[in-house]
Amino acid sequence: MTNEEFSTRIVAMTQTLYRVSYTQLSQSCDREEAVQECLYKAWKKRHQLKDERYMQTWVIRILINECHNIQKKRKRELPMEELPERPVPADADMELHDALFRLDEKLRLPILLHYIEGFSIKEVAQILRLPQGTVKSRMLNGRQKLKKILCEEDQFPCETCKI
Repeated sequence: MTNEEFSTRIVAMTQTLYRVSYTQLSQSCDREEAVQECLYKAWKKRHQLKDERYMQTWVIRILINECHNIQKKRKRELPMEELPERPVPADADMELHDALFRLDEKLRLPILLHYIEGFSIKEVAQILRLPQGTVKSRMLNGRQKLKKILCEEDQFPCETCKI
């Protein structure tokens, strides 16, 4: 893959990278930093990519690692009483958004990657470095917890809620 082809594919992924960082980090400056650092590392290590077909999963894995690094750094820096900002996208359903962010990261991330970003179960498994069965079970558990959260808040009648 030429440098130009690599650049073109990276630019096409930018919105996805920001959405994935949104699922991981609460502060907008942290999300920006994670995406920029991801892009830098992907460019710097582009020759290590063995199979072009997996470029998107490779880059998203770099981003997730960067998000985790920032989270570790922030845990050491932020006082506990400070509440992080988490703006809601303009087109988001507030109740669903709030319910999603009440899930543990290990349940939330597979759901967001599959249902919002459109990755297949196999791709989500590659991105998260998990077996496909684990991804499926986390998605099932996440959907069940989402249903419970939404039903508890009376957002949906439990009998009709088909999540």
